[in-house]
Amino acid sequence: MQRLIALPVFLLLIIGTVTQAVAQTAPKRVLLALSKADKMLSIVDPATLNILVRIPVGEDPHEVVASTDGTTAYVCIYGGGSLHEINVIDLVAQKPLLNIDTRPLYGPHDITFVQGKAWFTAEGSKAIGRYDPVSGKLDWSMGTGQNRTHMIYVSADAKSIYTTNVSSGTVSILVDTILLPGKMAPPNARPRQEWLQTIVPTTRGSEGFDVSPDGKELWTASGEDGTISIIDVPAKLLAQQIDAKVNGANRLKFTPDGKLVFISSLQTGELTIYNANTRQQIKRLKIGKGAAGILMDPVNARAFVACSADNYIAIINLATLEVSGHLDVGGVPDGLAWAVQP
Repeated sequence: MQRLIALPVFLLLIIGTVTQAVAQTAPKRVLLALSKADKMLSIVDPATLNILVRIPVGEDPHEVVASTDGTTAYVCIYGGGSLHEINVIDLVAQKPLLNIDTRPLYGPHDITFVQGKAWFTAEGSKAIGRYDPVSGKLDWSMGTGQNRTHMIYVSADAKSIYTTNVSSGTVSILVDTILLPGKMAPPNARPRQEWLQTIVPTTRGSEGFDVSPDGKELWTASGEDGTISIIDVPAKLLAQQIDAKVNGANRLKFTPDGKLVFISSLQTGELTIYNANTRQQIKRLKIGKGAAGILMDPVNARAFVACSADNYIAIINLATLEVSGHLDVGGVPDGLAWAVQP
């Protein structure tokens, strides 16, 4: 009788252990959120909005990105252009992995992951850099010659790079180009590969920007005069400027369908929403004292906006364009990203 009673109990213990292990397993898709004040990276379950773990990072973390396979995160340690470190985080083991010394490139600020490599701006060096996780080295860099090269976008094929240069009031468009030998070249001259830069004047203070989903337009907002500059990407020309009065503009993002543009303001705490087609403002939503990083959620039709001055992340319903909730990841939240594992 004792054996008959013990067997179900034993089975229950096994079932309970397995259930607990499954419950504690991190989801395949997680939200990454930085707290500048706490110097922490939070990994958040987007379904429950519960913080799964908080991982320490370096001084003044600004932007974060995950590798394509969602197993590794890269955090830029900025220091107003003076520091020279990118923290690498193991998202599977949920612990710091290594620190990349970016010298001679200083002030890594924004970062993206394309074609197996991490591309970042080095504001303090007026440059862009690239890190190869396979070799463990910085394998490429290029100067922009512009002041405060701040935010970055790299095309999916890694053949085009766009950056905003805040203090110069410009956007750099860099294209990986193959140049054929000229008429005066020797007979055996080979084609050479070179990055060619086009500088498009916008307005001083142009910082946050995004490229439309179809790749045809680049929108950037100026925190100094509140204008929105729209660049025709194929033509590499300024197409239009809008007196949007988005003073203190910090970040700008298209919704996943490309129909709306969100602009956050650190100065006013407002989220200004534009119709991308008509280029008209459709809403101005007060979400706090100061709004910064924006991340779209294409799965759940919502946006996360880091309200740095309020120490919370506002959640915006994309259908109603209203605040649907708040998320606390620590003091002065800013950089946001998705990590998605297969």
